[in-house]
Amino acid sequence: MSENPPTTLSRGHKIALLVALYLAQGLPYGFFTQALPVLLREAGYSLKAISALSLLYLPWALKFLWAPYLDHRGTARAWLLTFQIASIAAALLLTQLNLDHGLVVILVAAFAFNIIAASQDVITDGLAVRMLDSHERGGANAIQVGAYRIGMILGGGVLLIVFAKTGWSVTFLCIAGLLALTMLPVLPLRDVRPGTAAPPSFRSLSIGWARRLAAPGMLTIAGLIFCYRFGDAMVSNILNPFLKDSGLSNETIGVMKGIVGSSTSLLGALIGGWYAMRVNRRTAILVTGLAQAATFVLYVVAALGVGGITLLWTATIAEGLIGTMATVALFTLMMDASDPEHAGTDYTLLASIFVLVNSAGTFSAAAIADAFGYPPAFSIGTILAAAGVIAVVVVLDRKPTSARVAEAWGARGI
Repeated sequence: MSENPPTTLSRGHKIALLVALYLAQGLPYGFFTQALPVLLREAGYSLKAISALSLLYLPWALKFLWAPYLDHRGTARAWLLTFQIASIAAALLLTQLNLDHGLVVILVAAFAFNIIAASQDVITDGLAVRMLDSHERGGANAIQVGAYRIGMILGGGVLLIVFAKTGWSVTFLCIAGLLALTMLPVLPLRDVRPGTAAPPSFRSLSIGWARRLAAPGMLTIAGLIFCYRFGDAMVSNILNPFLKDSGLSNETIGVMKGIVGSSTSLLGALIGGWYAMRVNRRTAILVTGLAQAATFVLYVVAALGVGGITLLWTATIAEGLIGTMATVALFTLMMDASDPEHAGTDYTLLASIFVLVNSAGTFSAAAIADAFGYPPAFSIGTILAAAGVIAVVVVLDRKPTSARVAEAWGARGI
């Protein structure tokens, strides 16, 4: 970014900015990844067709390609307002569409929406790194995950209920209105002391990305993120179609996964942030990761026809709470692995890997579930989730990827 850090922000303004900006990302993401799969399943689409929604992850996985341009051109306030206005315009445009226009049209519109949101995320993460000191970043991870989950509560739960009561157009009018509210903390943001250095050329920025990819330990961390997240993605990303196929109504799914599940996730973010600050990274990764894999066993049992709706409620609460704690632990490790001199670049790259794993896991699970049913898909995902946690611990126990990771990996919490 061409300006220096906005160092004069009050703590309250920092919190308001993070909450608003991450909520603005979770809102449409929650609708397109949680509510829309239910609506498509109700409309008669196959699981493979619904899995095409995984393409919406691509802008998040590939945002590092244009992140350097956003990083070195313009200001945070200008970019944020531009993307927020574009999101509102996209939501208003979507009020004129509906499922009768076909899956391709909806996918194209949703894809454009996610390009805007992913680009806003680059600016938001960069702003967070610049405006937070080292003592604030642990809590910021909880805010990041928590505010994002609030957005998903609204997008994946409340809006599914709104859709059931009113229809497509009113739903997207609500999205536009909520996105407009998230602009309020951005409006008073003032960029300080514009930089005088000429922005790097596109070629030099591209070489910079290649150098960061080749930096010692980066590919190892990327591989460990894949291991840690893949099994989780296989289970969690096909849960809503599973609930629909289990006979639950849209309203019940909206309450269960969108409101209750995401609310427990919000609590999990707060507990996860507190826990990550009090134990070393090894303990946080190991305990929360294996606990998350254990919650997936509940879905395996439910898919076998045991436990009924009571077990589904139990699994939703347990996975929402513990799964988010595992996510906070992983995000904190990703911060440890990011070189302070290249924090935005490194973190964006690792976050892109995280999102790419979501897509791979969803396609894999959907293919297995379509061919063999939900029990094998959930079972394989559970096993891979546990194995991924063990892989992370074994590799980093033997050789931490950097001095920063080594220090956090074995250090005691506060």
